[in-house]
Amino acid sequence: MSDPSLSRRDWLGLIARAPLARLGALWPDDPPEFTWLRKPEVGAMMVQGRAGAVGAAFNLGEVTVTRASVRLPCGTIGHALVQGRDTRKAERGALLDALLQTERGERLQATVLAPLLAAERQETETRARRAAATKVDFFTLVRGEG
Repeated sequence: MSDPSLSRRDWLGLIARAPLARLGALWPDDPPEFTWLRKPEVGAMMVQGRAGAVGAAFNLGEVTVTRASVRLPCGTIGHALVQGRDTRKAERGALLDALLQTERGERLQATVLAPLLAAERQETETRARRAAATKVDFFTLVRGEG
């Protein structure tokens, strides 16, 4: 990871995209004491798209999401919004968000977020290589005229 510290927006996205198994493997500690502000609840959210990624936004459809909010004894509040119905992942994400805002944040960025980011980048590169292998360059094909 080139930048040792992610912004809160970046780490919330990274946590939301990470598989629970990987998150649990990197952060297997027993959860700290906390108070629920919002227990994990499942709902739906409208997803928008853009034609060609530049056109006017349009409603694409709904996606199932789970959200949760917690408060640590020190008063720090953490939130999570994850795709799907995984209440455990929402709880884990909210706790991690709260802890990342405390004095434990720097250590958690190094031990949890950095490996998550590295794995995500590796998966993106692998997917891009697979897609590139199927690319056809039509400008090199001979048309057979003349």
